Amino acid sequence: MNSNIFKIDNLQYCKWSKEIFKINKEAKLDAIHVTIAYHEDFDEVKKNIDEWENYFKEFKDLIFQGKTFKDIEKAHKEKKTAVFFGFQNCSPIEDDIGLVEEVYKMGIRFMQLTYNNQSLLATGCYEKNDSGVTRMGKEVIKEMNNLGIVVDMSHSAEKSTLDAIKISRKPIAITHANPSFWFDAKRNKSNDVLKALAESGGVIGLSLYPHHLKDKTNCTLESFCEMAAKTAELIGVKHIGIGSDLCIGHSNNVVDWMRNGTWTKTKDYGEGSANNANFPKQPEWFRDARGFKNLEMGLQKTGFNNAEVNDILGNNWYNFYRGINS
Repeated sequence: MNSNIFKIDNLQYCKWSKEIFKINKEAKLDAIHVTIAYHEDFDEVKKNIDEWENYFKEFKDLIFQGKTFKDIEKAHKEKKTAVFFGFQNCSPIEDDIGLVEEVYKMGIRFMQLTYNNQSLLATGCYEKNDSGVTRMGKEVIKEMNNLGIVVDMSHSAEKSTLDAIKISRKPIAITHANPSFWFDAKRNKSNDVLKALAESGGVIGLSLYPHHLKDKTNCTLESFCEMAAKTAELIGVKHIGIGSDLCIGHSNNVVDWMRNGTWTKTKDYGEGSANNANFPKQPEWFRDARGFKNLEMGLQKTGFNNAEVNDILGNNWYNFYRGINS
């Protein structure tokens, strides 16, 4: 068993730059899972990956592409950050199950079955009617299991998420969301989902995105850590990690792309208000990944012991990544 203490942020979507990569290094992040698709098709994703190839060359002293848990160990040893690719939607595989293997070859290790809306695979959390995982969805989950792509249900509706947990032979992930008992945002997860996730060996990454925090930008560190403690009581500390959902550095027009893509001609404002049309300001105690230090202190103050804090801040995700390849 590896005795290292790892730090992992299992969801970031920042405006990538040397500054951001240096911040992640300063935060001592051994790995990050990054979003490289929202509504892109297969050809558009290839262009996004080309951009990342340039980042890996230009900033090779800071980052490299991660594909297995061994890359987390390598990053820890070399004091770099392993970057794992993920999709927040299934749009890049279009209606072709053969593309699942193609995106795996390109390094994709996480894929949401849907981003808010109904997809060919499952129902998103903004739909009124949740029909669950579809016929194609069942086949794609099987293929993802065979290859080693994690099923991510962060933006999915209740029945679809429970279906995916039941259908998947391997544990799924909810990479960035919070429990709805704390704050009832559409994307936050019910106790039933959290319990099923834990019972199947999955992990939830607690999110620092203000629209999904109690009191949003004004959410306190104490409130967040108390939520983590209640979640641990509900499902066990081994099933909790961090998926900050950091989106720092972007201009506000990127929100339009995230929410509207190419599927609508009218504005979709997410949580239902034009006031949400812009990126929200991060809480002062988690303005960027260096806030992991505040989380460490806050979790300790809330009553977690050192081993439990280390589990939440990275070791649980590391063990999850190990399981992908088993």
